[in-house]
Amino acid sequence: MNRKIVTLCIVTSLFSTLAFGQNAVIVNGKPIPKAQLDKLVQKSGQPDNPQVRDQAREMLVTKELILQEADKRGVTQKESVRDQLEQSRVGILVAAVFEDYVEKEGVTDAELKAAYDAVKVQYTGKEYHVEHILVDKESDAKAIIAQVKAGGNFEEIARAKSKDPGSAANGGDLGWVTDKSLVPEFSKAMVQLKNGQVSDKPVKTQYGWHVIKMVDSRSMQAPSFEELKPQLKQMIASDQNWQKAKFSEMMQKLRTKARIQ
Repeated sequence: MNRKIVTLCIVTSLFSTLAFGQNAVIVNGKPIPKAQLDKLVQKSGQPDNPQVRDQAREMLVTKELILQEADKRGVTQKESVRDQLEQSRVGILVAAVFEDYVEKEGVTDAELKAAYDAVKVQYTGKEYHVEHILVDKESDAKAIIAQVKAGGNFEEIARAKSKDPGSAANGGDLGWVTDKSLVPEFSKAMVQLKNGQVSDKPVKTQYGWHVIKMVDSRSMQAPSFEELKPQLKQMIASDQNWQKAKFSEMMQKLRTKARIQ
């Protein structure tokens, strides 16, 4: 075979390999870049694996086939379709402009501070660091209390006997909680304990029988303004009445700056 022809074939094959490496798929000659596939997989929120990539690739193929068929049929030239596309485009831009306005200048410091003051008053009273052991029978709970009173290690017993899947592996540790965050029967017994004390009697709730240990307690302290600021901003911006008022404010600012003849 002619050496030039062989070289041309090798070069053509090389470019073809590179093209397929850079593209996720080619549909009727139209390449879809791998970057689009990567972005779709990332936006899916699922782990990046071959199955998820295959599903995302099929979505890209479906989308491209529809777009190509729309061009073939000339539907994009229909006035009704063009009107709908324009309405969708404007709707997307309106939302994007308002979102950007809210992000950069929509929520004022005064609004944030007012919201912080309203939230801060909720941090009153005490919070408690507690551990517990949950069992099915009162007799088992009484036996555990006797074992702890005799010097048994509460955390080791919790790991071995507690049926609470959320805390057993951590020695029964529930972390810092408030009396309002737990069922009433548990809270009532909990708040009567002193630091380091274990309940003398089993506590019955809808979940079973509890043995409670008070690790520590403290007065509640509100997070700082800076710590809560992102959540406060999101809370304010999600209020529909606030959104309506701010949208009107934004439009008024635009009209004031504009030359409307």
